[in-house]
Amino acid sequence: MASQIAPADIAAPATRRQLREAEQAAHHRSRRRPTPTPAPAGDSTAVAARHGHPAARWGVRTGVLMTLAAVTVAVPLSQHEDRSVAATGESTAEAATLPSTVEALTGTPSSTLVPPSSLLSTDAAAVRNEIAASRSQDRQILPGCTGQVSTPDAPNGQLPTGDLCTMWDGGTQLRADAAEALAQLNAMYAARFGSDMCLSSGYRTLAQQSAVKASRGSLAAATGKSNHGFGLAVDFCSGLTSGAQWEWLNENAPTFGWENPAWAQPGGSGPYERWHWEYTKVQTDGFYYGE
Repeated sequence: MASQIAPADIAAPATRRQLREAEQAAHHRSRRRPTPTPAPAGDSTAVAARHGHPAARWGVRTGVLMTLAAVTVAVPLSQHEDRSVAATGESTAEAATLPSTVEALTGTPSSTLVPPSSLLSTDAAAVRNEIAASRSQDRQILPGCTGQVSTPDAPNGQLPTGDLCTMWDGGTQLRADAAEALAQLNAMYAARFGSDMCLSSGYRTLAQQSAVKASRGSLAAATGKSNHGFGLAVDFCSGLTSGAQWEWLNENAPTFGWENPAWAQPGGSGPYERWHWEYTKVQTDGFYYGE
């Protein structure tokens, strides 16, 4: 009679997965681990540092920081000591021979430098007056003309020479205050047009007024009645009586006290004279002052 085999005694066939896992397990068992070399006694810090132990890393960092701190403190202290020696005068012989700042800049020992004689003078007021006079002369728009009048009520045609100023053309003269104002106007004109204003006549003495009256007749004022005799009138050349120059003159001259008087304009009481201009900041006796 055939024997009975229990189901439990029959082994189930192994799956592929089980076979692969069994093979891997046998391979791992067969590998040998290298026997570590024991570290020398007392070298636990090196071993720990080699294996990256945190305490060891902090120990190394602490040592580096302490070294840097020592250097940081030692260097300033040594420099402070050097400065302290210099401050107390305990310098070396070499430092004592160094030149002073003045000697280094000028190449001359400081003991040989002396102030200018003008600064040593006891009369400082005289020096200041000299400088002030020089600066005043530099500011004069007409060389030698101060713009001051010593005899404002001088008779017509008889003005003192000191009250007259020669204009930029080197020949025409006007009373100092009128001359200065016209020179200021001329500076603006030159900046605009690139040349000075052309002048044909200014101050006239009594003799000169008589000569003009004789040649011009009714077009000229009576001798002693012309504003030219007061040095307060000027005649421009014909180039300033038309065009852009004429327009510019009418726009800017009144700012400096110079005007083409009403009697000289079209419809005025006198002859039509565009070239005749007067300094109106000075009052006259109101007579007709023509050519």
